[in-house]
Formats: sequence, structure tokens, C-alpha cells
Amino acid sequence: MNLTLKEVAKAVGAVNNIRQWEELEINNVQFDTRKSTEGSLFVPLKGTNDGHDFIDSAIENGAVASFWSAPLDQAPSGFPVLQVKDTLIALQQLAKYYLEKINPKVVGITGSNGKTTTKDMTEAVLKARYRVHKTQGNFNNHIGLPITILEMPSDTEVVILEMGMNHAGEIELLSNLAQPDIAVITMIGESHIEYLGSRAGIADAKMEITAGLKETGALIFPGEEPLLVEKTAKLKPAQLATFGMSEINDLYPVNVQTGMMETSFETNVAPLTECSIPVLGTYNVSNALAALTVGLKLEITIQEAAPFLAKFNLTKNRTEWVKGIHNSMILNDAYNANPTAMNAVLDNFSELKNEGKKIAVLGDMLELGSLSKEMHESVAEHLNPQKIDEVYLYGEEMAVLFDKLLLIFPQERVHHYTKDKEQLIAELTEIIQPQDHILVKSSFGTNLLAVVTAIQSV
Repeated sequence: MNLTLKEVAKAVGAVNNIRQWEELEINNVQFDTRKSTEGSLFVPLKGTNDGHDFIDSAIENGAVASFWSAPLDQAPSGFPVLQVKDTLIALQQLAKYYLEKINPKVVGITGSNGKTTTKDMTEAVLKARYRVHKTQGNFNNHIGLPITILEMPSDTEVVILEMGMNHAGEIELLSNLAQPDIAVITMIGESHIEYLGSRAGIADAKMEITAGLKETGALIFPGEEPLLVEKTAKLKPAQLATFGMSEINDLYPVNVQTGMMETSFETNVAPLTECSIPVLGTYNVSNALAALTVGLKLEITIQEAAPFLAKFNLTKNRTEWVKGIHNSMILNDAYNANPTAMNAVLDNFSELKNEGKKIAVLGDMLELGSLSKEMHESVAEHLNPQKIDEVYLYGEEMAVLFDKLLLIFPQERVHHYTKDKEQLIAELTEIIQPQDHILVKSSFGTNLLAVVTAIQSV
């Protein structure tokens, strides 16, 4: 980034006089004082703490200017501030200005599950032809998305923006800010159903990604999801592209081969070109198809994309194999969980061939509201005692699944814990043997990543 303070002031409608600092150069924007560097514009946000209280720390770390919504007489003397009504809105306004200035193609990605993996795959596909910038980690909300835009190098040709949400209206705001050329919905699951009431409500929330979709833009979505087929009828057919596992879709796979570290497939569009992805699971084939469809919309052929897709970099803690103690292997998928995602991972994990035991460590799936009991119970259909040797459950919501599994598993092979992870870790450590495979899957709020860390080989 290379903006003058005058340019920033105009973009956000600052009301105070900054004439003496107009030519001051801003090269990055930070709301965390610990990340401020020389040339930073500091954005003091109000949350549990008021960011204005940390202005001295921002200055010490190199900030050269700041947004300011507190009274001007509280601003540091002799330090340039831009007076705005709301510092968060100013951050979003500046991001929109910078996005329009750089003018890259914008790809927005949302979905109940798989959006981060799809984002990573899409980056790889688009690198076949373009200079690409993407959301880092889970910076996918009303603060993270504008920061992602403002971190974009000035030569970016395509920016990939992940859009997350908990409540209705949140993705609409992000879409209107980003104005995507291409919008992707990975799937409709059950995440946040506590706040949205039903899968139909979730579908409505995900469809908000079309709120800012350019008139000539495209929506890419799973064609086997009837809720989305119904809701996309308002768009022109030329704007729509579908992906999925069956032949009803514009892009679908043939000859899918799954393994522990790799999944391969061909597509109907390029049946002689093998695509491979360095991750487990047919559900990840669907994510890859979404990414390849984005590539096709931006004139990248399957043949061009395949070598890049094969080497995509997966964000940590998403279906990631790591070495465990005693020469075991851990499938770490402890960042996010909903019933659709958990069941899909269990189905694929159950079919893997290995010499040792298969151990499933499953934590509570959060934000399921009144449907929590039946959705946790439904996981039992995907836990086969002929294929899974031991099941370890963690959290109060998992109590109903524990009771259900006692009807189909020998009692000594099913274990349940509510608060004490140390006991869970101790018992896991005791039973893990060479060649065992351990799946850890849970919502992030249960912190089963601590279990992964404890049983991981160092």
C-alpha cells in the first residue's frame, strides 16, 4: 500500500483539518498495536477495550497516524489523527476505496463448511495465470475482510475473500463492501443453525453473498442442494455455474480415487486430465471442483490448473495429517465441526486402510440450538464398530451420542469426558500404539487442539 494521508482522509470523510500532514505516506493499516510498524495507520476499535486507550503503544511501535472517534482534545498532541464518527466504518470505507483503486477481480467464498479449504484451492488454481491475494487464516468477518483488502499488494490481479458469519445480514455487509465478480457457496450445512433457525435460514444467509455481486458476475454453487437451486432462480441463468458429485452439475468428477494423503479424480470437462489434491476425502473433491469452476470463469483450463491444485497449501488444522506419539498418525480437523462435515470426515476416515487401530476423538458441535440433541445422535450412524476401534467423546453435548453408541459398541470401547481434558489425554496416551490412526474433530470452542498438541510427536 502507498496512500497519502490526504487520500485516506478523503476516502473516509474525515472532518478535521490535517493540511500540515497531507503528504504523509501510509503503507499499512493495523488495529492491533502489537502489529504496528513504521508507516502504519492505527485504527482504534471499540470492543471489550477501547482502542483509543492504546494510541501511545501504537505510536511507539511506528504508527504515523490514526483514525479518531473520541473527542479531539483527547488525541495526542502534534500527532495526525483523522476524525471520523465510527472508526470501524472508516476502516471499511478505506478498504472499499483501496479495492476500487487497485481494481482486481474479486472472488468471494462462503459456506457452512469447506470455505477455507476452497479458498486455499482457489488460490492455487488462479496462480496458474494471475497474481493472487487471499484471506489469511480466518480473517473473514467485518474487521478481517477489510484488513485483508488493505494488505493487498498493489499489483494484485485477483483477490480471494473468505466471508464468514454467525447471524443474518453479516454476509450482505461483506458482499456490498467487496462487490464480487465471482461468488462461491461451498455447501449448506448446519453451522449457526441456533441463530438462523433452519437449513433454509442458513441458505438465505449464504445467498447474501449475491447482494453485492456485479451485474455481470457469476454465482458458483453446489447443484445438488435444492435450497440453493430454488433461491438462485432470481439470477440470470448465464450467471450460474454448478459443481458437485453427480452429472446434473456443470462440473463433476469421474473416477475418484481416495487415499490417506491424496485424492485423485478426472472431470467431465477434461476427462483425460487427472487432478489430484494432497488431502483426504471425497468432500474435498467437491471443494476442488468449486475452485476449478472459479478458474474456468477466469479462463484457466483444467489442464492449466491441475498442476497447481496438486500442490495447494492447506490452512492448518483443516483435515491435516500430523505425526502422533508412538509412531501413530493424527488426522487433525479440530478447527470447525457441524454434523454434515463430521459425518463426511468419519465416513472417509472409516474406509482408510491401516495396520493399527482407528480411534475417533470427537468434541461438541456448537451453535446447533434446539436441534443439538438429534444432530449429535445422528453421528452414531457414521460410527461403525467394525471399522472404528475406539471412540472418545468430549463435551456435554456429546452425552447423547455416548448413550446412543453404548447400544452398538462394547462399553469398554466408548469413552466420554465433559471437563477434564487431562484424563482424556492420559487415557489416549496409554492406548495409542504404532500404526494407529486418530481422528480429532470438533468445534473450535471445545479446544480439542490441546489434545492434538498433547498426543503429537515432537
